Amino acid sequence: MSDNDAPTPTPPVPRPPMPAPPRRPMPAAAPAVAAAPAAPVASDAAEWGRVTEDGTVEVREGESWRAVGQYPDGTAEEALAYYARKYDDLAVKLGTLETRAQKGGTSASDLTKQATHLRGEATDAAAVGDLAGLRERIDTLLASLAEAAAQESAAAKAALDAAIAERTQIVEKAEAVAARDLSKVQWKQVTAEMTELFDAWQAHQQNAPRLPKGVAQQLWKRFRDARTTVDKARRAFFSELDDTHRAARDAKARLVERAEALAPRGVDGIPAYRDLLDAWKASGRAGRKADDALWARFKAAGDALYAARAEQAAAEEADSAPKIEAREALLEEAKAVADEPNLKRARALLTGIQRQWDEVGRIFPREKERALDDRMRSIEQALKSREDVDWKKNNPETKARANDMSSQLIEAIEKLEAELAAAEKSGDNRAVKQATEALSARRAWLSALGG
Repeated sequence: MSDNDAPTPTPPVPRPPMPAPPRRPMPAAAPAVAAAPAAPVASDAAEWGRVTEDGTVEVREGESWRAVGQYPDGTAEEALAYYARKYDDLAVKLGTLETRAQKGGTSASDLTKQATHLRGEATDAAAVGDLAGLRERIDTLLASLAEAAAQESAAAKAALDAAIAERTQIVEKAEAVAARDLSKVQWKQVTAEMTELFDAWQAHQQNAPRLPKGVAQQLWKRFRDARTTVDKARRAFFSELDDTHRAARDAKARLVERAEALAPRGVDGIPAYRDLLDAWKASGRAGRKADDALWARFKAAGDALYAARAEQAAAEEADSAPKIEAREALLEEAKAVADEPNLKRARALLTGIQRQWDEVGRIFPREKERALDDRMRSIEQALKSREDVDWKKNNPETKARANDMSSQLIEAIEKLEAELAAAEKSGDNRAVKQATEALSARRAWLSALGG
């Protein structure tokens, strides 16, 4: 078949492009690698290919030729152009990889995979062009990517080790919380700590490098066990607390009913209400909401009783106004007791005032009564002190003892005076001194006795 008679070949139907696999973020951008400048897409097909008489297309590799396919229904130029385009496709892929490697920011491992795949496509490729040169460029690219991939691997390992350490630290903190004496903790604080640790776990799981499955499962089991321990203790605590609150709530409800039942007794119900208040304080907590509601009722019952007492006190205080005036007048009258020199008349005056004082009766409020009583008591005490002094001074027994002692002191003084005169006459200075000191002491005692 001649070239002129050959029909136009039907171009192959291209397959849809395969989506690129998702790339996971790397710890650091891949370093840029040097790459040779991309060759032009167009290739000199006549230099690298030929078409035999039977339409077989061959490509030159080194000094030999290799058949790449047949194009029987077109001209030789069309056949070479068709297979040259296949070469150009490979060259475009390589150029793209070289550009990406040169710019950096792309995973060297991903580029290595793509370059290795392209190397396989370029080996015995059904294309016409400098395939040997293309493969050499691919090998150069792979060699340059090898160091970057090694650095990426080391960085990924370091990032993984750091992620394992961070995840382990979260687990250890959770285990430390679970190891506390959970019967004595503040559960609001512990719950906040465990929530914070769980949030940190989830954030680390989403943002940090993916951990090996075995390591991740082992760490999660430890974290889950710690959470389970804390949750179990928290549920037990609040279950027991609910029981305690329920018992306290029931007890306080009964106290409220008893307090409300005291209302008809008025002031007389206050002592019983105080006993109920002591029982209320000893009944424990029933929870904030229940405590507030029950206390409002309990306090209202007490307020009613104390309001009745306040009304009674106001009435008693009004009745006590003239009594207070009467006692104030008696206190003014009692001032004359201190001015009366005769103790018997002073006592008689005070006794009459005291009789009138008692006849006035009780005074309210009690604080006012105590203040008036204190003023009267001071007048009574002053008179009693005067009477005590007079009794000591005029007691016959005391006088007799004083006279007897005075006689003895007078005799002693007379004897000491004689001894002093004898000592002075004899010139015994020592005896004079002793007699003088003894004489001075006896005279002082005698003076104290009124002698």
